[in-house]
Amino acid sequence: MMQRRQFLQQSTQAALASALLPLAATAATLPDAALAELPSNAIFDKEVDVIELTINDLQKMLQDGLTSRRLCQAYLSRIAAIDKAGPGLNAIIELNPDALRIADDLDKERKAGKLRGPLHGIPVLIKDNIDTGDQMQTTAGALAMAGHHAAQDAHVAKQLRAAGAIILGKTNLSEWANFRSTHSVSGWSSRGGQTHNPNVIDRTPSGSSAGSGAAASASLCAVAVGTETNGSIVSPSSCNGLVGLKPTVGLVSRTGIIPISATQDTAGPMARSVRDAAILLGALAGPDPADAVTVSARNPAKAADYTRLLRPDALKGQKLGVEKSHLASQTAGGELLRQAVAALKAQGATVVEVDVRTPTQPIGEAEFDVLLYEFKDGVNKYLAGTKAPVKTLADVIAFNKANAAKAMPYFQQEILEQAEKTDGLTSDKYKTALRKVVDISRAALDAALKSNGGLAAVVGITTGPAACIDLVNGEYGTGPGYAGAAAMAGYPHLTLPMGYVHGLPIGISFVGAPYKEAELLALGYAYEQATKHRRAPEYKAVVG
Repeated sequence: MMQRRQFLQQSTQAALASALLPLAATAATLPDAALAELPSNAIFDKEVDVIELTINDLQKMLQDGLTSRRLCQAYLSRIAAIDKAGPGLNAIIELNPDALRIADDLDKERKAGKLRGPLHGIPVLIKDNIDTGDQMQTTAGALAMAGHHAAQDAHVAKQLRAAGAIILGKTNLSEWANFRSTHSVSGWSSRGGQTHNPNVIDRTPSGSSAGSGAAASASLCAVAVGTETNGSIVSPSSCNGLVGLKPTVGLVSRTGIIPISATQDTAGPMARSVRDAAILLGALAGPDPADAVTVSARNPAKAADYTRLLRPDALKGQKLGVEKSHLASQTAGGELLRQAVAALKAQGATVVEVDVRTPTQPIGEAEFDVLLYEFKDGVNKYLAGTKAPVKTLADVIAFNKANAAKAMPYFQQEILEQAEKTDGLTSDKYKTALRKVVDISRAALDAALKSNGGLAAVVGITTGPAACIDLVNGEYGTGPGYAGAAAMAGYPHLTLPMGYVHGLPIGISFVGAPYKEAELLALGYAYEQATKHRRAPEYKAVVG
């Protein structure tokens, strides 16, 4: 199990003072054209202090006369101060030089009385494995992909633009979405470098959606988009103190997203509140003829309103299952979970113990085998349809070897090499592994959800507190986590803040049946409103 777990897991007041330097002193570190039009007055202009603001807060300000251009400028100022200077989160790999022009167009639409919805004029950040048919690159953080400009938007990018969102830039990630080496470090890519956790700077932001997690937590955007194969939305959301939702596989199109797995990949929202995550999910979800699963008969969500069930009393009368091994855990996460269960009961929920962990253990290395096969197949198909400088996975491997000093300074590419050795999706080994993964994971979750007369969700610890960034030894685990079963089954998984340990956030997970995102969000919203655990990061240099 060690190999599988490794690939899945993977400041101080002075720093804050430096973050408040005049923009003239920080803009020089940002060559992006989008910064050329930043205002010359103070960073964190009192009129547009975006820290911790929700989408509804921002829309109220826009209705009251703030322009989307000025809002973008406020976020760009904050990026200059927090991401590139000051604490130096390094969450953003590239800014969109067209962002202010797009903001101007949306301002004109607003002035003319045309509003596209709750995301109209709202700046968002997306992960650098999502295609945008604009001046920005799409590279999965890999030097081998540097210079690649997608021919058109990914479906999710089209959805965002149609909803009126402004794609402000792209976020750094664990290279190839954390599918390169068993000794990798979350949040590091050869193109983007190392991203840091805004709560404690020497701690991992977790991966692979590390930049999206750090950026959203630090209010470098209103909301962010991440992607997940196994844990890559929920784990960075947990470690950065965010709400993150891995949707049912097929609710959100995968077209135009650099793939790992055709059976597990999905994009999803990362936000500072449940309501914002629900709003963003509504924009991302929708049918795409190029992704057959999104138009299947099973998929009921066609431009659904995921905020419709959000009520503070949504936990009342609900029956939840809690992972018994997590409940008994003598870790910091275990103690927080026991407190969370008390809070759930106080809000009127009935909580029973369930066991998903034990029945999924026989999966063993089968999931890793599935991902190796699907990664090679998916990446080769993706690259073949692009003008990227590499055309196959074999080309990527060769590039990394030829440029090892820059591409592989800390860890190697064993996973890429293992994937290259696979012999195609017609292989009996692949088919057997896939059946094992899907059948066992779904049976385990279905049994839990149907137990005790039927449960609204299964609850557990999302992941342990963020580990230290260790470029020499790689990443290490910090306690029990709950990403695997939902990821392998393709079921929805919501995480939100459950509390803090020495300044490091830990999330609580709600896992439900397929296409029950609205119901999960309702449960999470009621828990969020009752506990109010989310807090702005403090940019500490170290724990203490």
